[in-house]
Amino acid sequence: MFLSFPILAALLGMFIAQFVKIPIHFLTSGELKWKLMFSTGGMPSSHTATIISLTTAIGLIAGFQSNEFAICVIVSMIVMHDAMGVRRHAGYHAEVLNTLLADFNTLIDTIKHPNLKKPESRDKLKELLGHQPTEVFFGALTGILVGIFTYFFYPF
Repeated sequence: MFLSFPILAALLGMFIAQFVKIPIHFLTSGELKWKLMFSTGGMPSSHTATIISLTTAIGLIAGFQSNEFAICVIVSMIVMHDAMGVRRHAGYHAEVLNTLLADFNTLIDTIKHPNLKKPESRDKLKELLGHQPTEVFFGALTGILVGIFTYFFYPF
């Protein structure tokens, strides 16, 4: 095997969490969006699933009392806090900026001055950046399950 067990568990956690976003989105909206496989945000948190898969794998092979596991737990807490905090609020800011940009362009159109053009015509900012606490919880659950299942199927 070319990948160590912890790396394989982490990569599988990320892949499974990203893939599962597609059917979950389809069930909730009726829309099949394959690009969710490569996007941020959504249910479950793939960042959380990745780091928790790694943490679970390290706990299983190095021990849950090991220094390596302790390091992974702290990094996991940082990743999950960032997913629910900073990145989620950046998404809220993007939403407000997109609204302001649309309002500004509407104002320019309303004025209808021949020399005034839409100076701000760019793509909308991505609004789905972070995660709700539920999405992080299910990302953690996904990570734990992937770490455990990978442990049982990995040829040591």
